[in-house]
Amino acid sequence: MSELSAYPTKLPPEQETIRAKCFHPSGTFVKFPEEEIEQSIPDRFEKMVAQFPDRVAVKTGNIAWSYEELNKAANRVARAILLHRGEQEEPIGLLFRKGGNLIVAIMGVLKAGKTYVLLDTSLPVARIGFILGHSQPALLLTDTEHLSLARSLRREGQVIDIDGLDSCVECENPGLRILPDAIAWIHYTSGSTGQPKGVIQTHRNALHVVMIHTNDYHVCSHDRLTFLASRGGDIFLALLNGACVFPVDIKLEGLADLAKILIKEEITIYGSVTSTFRHFLSTLGGAEKFRNLRLIKLGGEPIYSRDVELYRKFTSQDCILVNRLNGTETGTFCHYFVTHSSPIPAPVLPVGYPVKDKEVLLLGEDGKEVGINQIGEIAVRSRYLSPGYWRSGDLTRAAFLPDAEGGDRRTYLIGDLGRMLPGGCLVHLGRKDFQVKIRGNRVELAEVETFLLSLDGVKEAAVATHDDSSGNKRLVAYLALDKDVDLTVGEMRRALSENLPDYMIPSTLVTMEKLPVTGIGKVDRGALPKPGNSRPNLGSVYVAPRTSLEELLAKIWAEVLSLDRIGVHDNFFDLGGHSLAATRVVSQVIKNFQLELPLQSLFQSPTVAEMAAVIMEHQGKRLGEEELEHMLGELESLSDEEAQRLLTDETTSKSGGARHE
Repeated sequence: MSELSAYPTKLPPEQETIRAKCFHPSGTFVKFPEEEIEQSIPDRFEKMVAQFPDRVAVKTGNIAWSYEELNKAANRVARAILLHRGEQEEPIGLLFRKGGNLIVAIMGVLKAGKTYVLLDTSLPVARIGFILGHSQPALLLTDTEHLSLARSLRREGQVIDIDGLDSCVECENPGLRILPDAIAWIHYTSGSTGQPKGVIQTHRNALHVVMIHTNDYHVCSHDRLTFLASRGGDIFLALLNGACVFPVDIKLEGLADLAKILIKEEITIYGSVTSTFRHFLSTLGGAEKFRNLRLIKLGGEPIYSRDVELYRKFTSQDCILVNRLNGTETGTFCHYFVTHSSPIPAPVLPVGYPVKDKEVLLLGEDGKEVGINQIGEIAVRSRYLSPGYWRSGDLTRAAFLPDAEGGDRRTYLIGDLGRMLPGGCLVHLGRKDFQVKIRGNRVELAEVETFLLSLDGVKEAAVATHDDSSGNKRLVAYLALDKDVDLTVGEMRRALSENLPDYMIPSTLVTMEKLPVTGIGKVDRGALPKPGNSRPNLGSVYVAPRTSLEELLAKIWAEVLSLDRIGVHDNFFDLGGHSLAATRVVSQVIKNFQLELPLQSLFQSPTVAEMAAVIMEHQGKRLGEEELEHMLGELESLSDEEAQRLLTDETTSKSGGARHE
């Protein structure tokens, strides 16, 4: 590795000019000093509390916490933790939905000198259970809303309901000395070993990321930030700069009210994965204008030229779009700035130039750096990388290469391919291995394959990605079953949904006598057939449409799901249906029939026959043009998660409790 040399890190003049304009109009930006990363997150936060005690720190719905109120609430949580567990470093599980209580709990855990582990309440119980078993938290923090779930998960161990903390608990700062290299959190991602892996991050590294974002995007105390992403980096970006953060749980609330929040709350900085941004703006009517937005931060997935056009359509001339490349192990290490007048060099936006203290290299198969315009694996070299993986020393040593010169910098191979343009601009070319992004979520195909192989009767399994008719990536599973085993698609989907998040469930299941292999016996992924359009093996008899109405509905379903035929009693899930497909089906139904009926009634009609019955029931009630436009707008504003929930609630009850999340 001694021959490695990073590409140029200085921004070219046109990028520097854009970044220099990335300011809040108040002009109150204060630089984040580099020496302040040598402390703990609570140290920096308490400095903001002293400076802005009465300023709103967190606002959700009609509830707002000032910095002083948030600090006192977090101190009570910290003191409750210390009372139960003492001052030793250890993981603490957090079981909350996105909102104010989660932020209070995060800050409380950090103030107690502990390490927090986020437990997404929307995940299957089996996956939460694995994370709990692997991280082994000393106790579980939750609120009254999730207390029952917490107790069922933690039958042996302490559970603290922060809603029930005695108001008499001291609310002064605990005053613990927390070192910069103490572990702040463990974030679990999809794992190549077939199980999630816990990525460790320290206070110093977290503060370094905040410093980079603060200084490059000129975040100031007058900024107002959304908190949409799953892991909450924007929490710290806001609270460690005296700004205000607005949690929005789009999994529960959908995207319908997000536009109102951006306008009403005068949000200045928006951040999400690219697909969320794309879906959100594509559902708007066009009259909305987010005049207060000054910065849009996207990442996690490619930004296409059509996404840039959406950004330009709905924002003011002063708003800047930034494309970022980051990883749980690395933090943000590249970014690329775009304005309303920037030329778009290619259909896919580059990820740009390295940030301060993060060197980017492209390595060939021999481990040596490749030249300009050549493809190589992206590597990041820095002293601010994750320390590694929780309780996984071998995995850590394999992923993080030591400094060949004996220094404190290490090199992390992110597993993505890239090409460096002249001048040092990085173009991202996707995954090198079998790790992919589905709806902005990182998925290890090996983890999905491992679970499929655990099912009785599954002999071989391989998972690949294919683009659907809309250009979105979908997972396709290829299965070889044992002889005399007749697993239906419905049975396999139920098993998958009980153990994996919805974005990890393949939309198509292809059964084969045996999977193709290479000369050395490995699955030949290049020889896997493209998924066809035949109706899958549902374990039920095909029943053709019996009326003209059913015939029209079956045609709509077939077009959306790319299938050759649809039986009137076929279940939408078993056909490979998901939230995006459901939204398109319901939209076509409303446009064709213009009926006044609740959206939920259509989403809860998982067969053509049931949907036809709902339409017949409401045949006499017609929508006017204005009502039709309103209903279509309401439909288009649904998030993937909200549509999935509407789609599956009724199906779950009819199938005896099977979960489809």
